[in-house]
Order: sequence, then structure tokens, then C-alpha cells
Amino acid sequence: MKISAVDASNYFRGLLLLIRKDRKVTESEVELMMRIGKALVFEERFCENAIQGILENEHVREQAPKFATKELAEKFIHDGLSLSFSDNEIHPSEEEWLRFVAEVNGLDLQWFLRERARAAKNKTLHAQIEVDDITVQGLERN
Repeated sequence: MKISAVDASNYFRGLLLLIRKDRKVTESEVELMMRIGKALVFEERFCENAIQGILENEHVREQAPKFATKELAEKFIHDGLSLSFSDNEIHPSEEEWLRFVAEVNGLDLQWFLRERARAAKNKTLHAQIEVDDITVQGLERN
């Protein structure tokens, strides 16, 4: 799937906001966010700085990302659930954020609940995450 640079930025920013919802950033979240940043063709140093500073950074807009397509929104929710469960639990504020993003993007609540239940059964870091199948238009991965 090809996406715009704006959608890529919203994807990464939305997941950054997700990992700060419980006011802690775990090693597994850092590892997964670095994979996501690389897949979205962001500079490694940019990703490291953004992740390290997300708890204190007041300048990151709290606005839920609105994606160009529902398919991309679904991929975001899947990766968000993987990220939330990467530390073996989903914090209520993380789940609330993902529900809100789903709603903003016109995704069905029942679909979200099914996907959440599926993610809860598989709480390990996924070998493949949804963003692995995304290409940012005009940018090449190294």
C-alpha cells in the first residue's frame, strides 16, 4: 500500500501519542516504534529523539490522526494494538485513544472490539507489523 508523507507522519505521531498515554515508555515500545519509524522512512535519530522526548514534549498535537483511507486506519489500529500489548497489557487510556482514532476514521466499534480481543490473545511482538506493507510515496527504504 502506498501512502502520502502526511499519512506517514500522522501514523508515527499517532503511535507516539499512544505510547505516552500510560505515562511510561517501555523497551518493547521503543523497539517497535523504531521498526515503525524505519518502515515509514524516518531518520533513525529523529525517531530516537521523538520517542525519548514524547513524555515531556508538549508541542506534539493531541489530535487524533485522520487517514486518507479506512484501510490505512485499520493498519494503524492493528499496529497500535500490537504496540499497546507489547508490554503484555493495554492501559485503559491506550485503549480509549485507539477507540477514538477508530471512531474518527469511521471504523466500526464491533470491528475494533474483535481486533482488540485478537490482539489480547497474541501479546508478543509481531514478526510482521502492518506498517511493513506500507510504502511512502516518493521515498525509498534503505
